[in-house]
Amino acid sequence: MRIPNFSTFALAATLLLGACSKNNDEDAQPDMVVPADPGPQAPSASDRVYTSDQSSNTVSVHDPNTNQLLGVIRLGKGRPQFLSPLYDRETNVHGMGVSPDGKTLGVIATLTNAVVFIDLATNAIKNTVYVDRNPHEGFFTPDGKQFWVTVRGADYVTVIDVEKMQAVKNIKTAPGPGMVVFRPDGKVAFVDHSFTAELDVVDVKTREVIARVPVVSKFSPNLAVTADGQQVWLTHKDVGKVTVVNAQTYAVEGVIDTGPGTNHVNLAGPGGGTRFSGAAAGDFAYVTVGGENAVKVYTRQRQLVATIPVGPNPHGVWPNGDGSKVYVGLEYGDALVSIDTKTNTKLSETPSGQDPNAIIYVVKAGGGSPGTGNLEAFVPVAPVNLRLVPVGTQPVPGVGGVAVIRPVEDVDELILALKRLAPNTNYTLYLSDNKTTLVAPEPVISFKTDAEGAVEVNAYYQIRLRLAGRFAVVVLGDKNPAGAVTLTQP
Repeated sequence: MRIPNFSTFALAATLLLGACSKNNDEDAQPDMVVPADPGPQAPSASDRVYTSDQSSNTVSVHDPNTNQLLGVIRLGKGRPQFLSPLYDRETNVHGMGVSPDGKTLGVIATLTNAVVFIDLATNAIKNTVYVDRNPHEGFFTPDGKQFWVTVRGADYVTVIDVEKMQAVKNIKTAPGPGMVVFRPDGKVAFVDHSFTAELDVVDVKTREVIARVPVVSKFSPNLAVTADGQQVWLTHKDVGKVTVVNAQTYAVEGVIDTGPGTNHVNLAGPGGGTRFSGAAAGDFAYVTVGGENAVKVYTRQRQLVATIPVGPNPHGVWPNGDGSKVYVGLEYGDALVSIDTKTNTKLSETPSGQDPNAIIYVVKAGGGSPGTGNLEAFVPVAPVNLRLVPVGTQPVPGVGGVAVIRPVEDVDELILALKRLAPNTNYTLYLSDNKTTLVAPEPVISFKTDAEGAVEVNAYYQIRLRLAGRFAVVVLGDKNPAGAVTLTQP
């Protein structure tokens, strides 16, 4: 048998190391050139507020100077039209991210796995890139050359080359990445998750996770980074908390009990405001708490300073250019709310597209020339919100829940969201002539709670016409009128 000599091994090792080095060099990115911090930017006539509307599958375009809905950019038909085998548009319009120059909006449709790029000067679709299962949120890199999108149905962030309009890289993360934002220096990105209790820190140059920060729950739908690059705030919807992480050391600074249904968070306050790539400046954090129909305001040292009632299930939140106002989308109210950050009071409420989720304020949209072309007129109809509580009690945040009914296309959409029922148990929602007992009962939907006694279901049929003089009642059992009445309207 011939034994290879040392020089043969050395040559093979050299070739292997060379190949690895070459692959690493090809994957590594050059140092990013990031824009300078623009500082506070006073409101202008070309500023716009955009909401992603999950039920109407639109992007609503608002003029914050006049508190007017200018129209919508239609990406698909309203629910449940996507159930047709011939449906060829987008659905579940959900996440958004804007380019640093304010000219392009990236919009994510979760069910059709789409990232739609919109020219904000013309409101026209520039291109659509399809990615893997259930993308959720995304943002442009600080240099504007890439769009990173979290693929919640998998375990990676997909990198889209904006010039080529194609996916070029998948960055491995923990399962269920939820949102990605960038530290303003462009060196690291932060990724929270929907199925894993950790915050991943990604080196932007090498595109690898360099730190995994344990957090208090596995469901974090939203995060924001401070413009000074010092903190990351992330929400935990399932347990009603917010975690604050040091954006330099990646140590957890603290956890806040914010309330049931904590949705989104952002920074604002006088002298602050929106910046780029998911960063915002300001001395205060504004947290939308859906279960309390309120926005809570905290100092960056995590002290509560205000609770602002705003309306049904506040979801997305974003500051204007100088931090003097924040804007909030009402998921169950189909409206856009503005808040004065000096007085922490609600200023206005403007009808919007249906089921607004993400929201973003764009300074000098379209490069300072936002047009009204390609906008479709939209006539909002306020949804019906039916609060449901345990029999004989008054509403308590996080107990019971709500039935939301809105017209979508030619049918009604029912969203039933309940908590603190018996786990793994069958119930039925009825319409009744009496709110404490079943009188002339009409079953609406049967459902089964999860292991934590919660449920969130959607159903579609005509129901609004039958609401007059009737009450929503939840009864124990699967279409069993003799079952115990569990939840009623207060």
